[in-house]
Amino acid sequence: MKWEALLAIVGHEAVFSSALLLSGRVSAAQVRLQLTRWVQTGRLIQLRRGLYALAPAWRKVEPHPFPVANKLQRGSYVSLQSALAFFGVIPEHVPVVTSVGPGRPEMLRNPLGSFQFKHMVSEMMFGYTRLEVASRQFAFVASAEKALLDLAHLTAGADSPEYLRGLRLQNVDAMNIQTLHNLAGRSGRPKLIRTAKVIESILSGEEGETL
Repeated sequence: MKWEALLAIVGHEAVFSSALLLSGRVSAAQVRLQLTRWVQTGRLIQLRRGLYALAPAWRKVEPHPFPVANKLQRGSYVSLQSALAFFGVIPEHVPVVTSVGPGRPEMLRNPLGSFQFKHMVSEMMFGYTRLEVASRQFAFVASAEKALLDLAHLTAGADSPEYLRGLRLQNVDAMNIQTLHNLAGRSGRPKLIRTAKVIESILSGEEGETL
């Protein structure tokens, strides 16, 4: 495969899988060898095995970190602090993209960013949707309510008023209390049901203020 042929296939992709190049009568070994050579010459960036991005000089699309996170670990969705910051519910900038999924916990760093994955049990894999996070770039992202519950589920003591106040929740119009209770009830976990009640209590006591 020639470089021009690769650009014709993946030029408008933020990131791409090597599997995209293996259709038809091609040699998988030859394709992988050529990809390795382009990585070595700086034309491609290997994000993990089988996943690549064009180097900046050849990009037509700047990769958004959320779709990149989805592809780095199959079955994952962006949640926790990253989803909360995306919806403007917490004030802090979050430099690491935080996701949950069925895979093993891991931290990955590559030229496109830092990506943290936490394991989530299968029965808690709900409350997320596919969003357009940049032009023609889509990612699975937890709702603000589910991101809060995921954080509480994975963090010791996160159902306490002290911890939840410490998040300094803002833009509370981005959250729906009934949705929060429904998701907590669906989980069947007492800790998350308590979390929803504490959040409702805090919001009702300081309505319109930053917590």
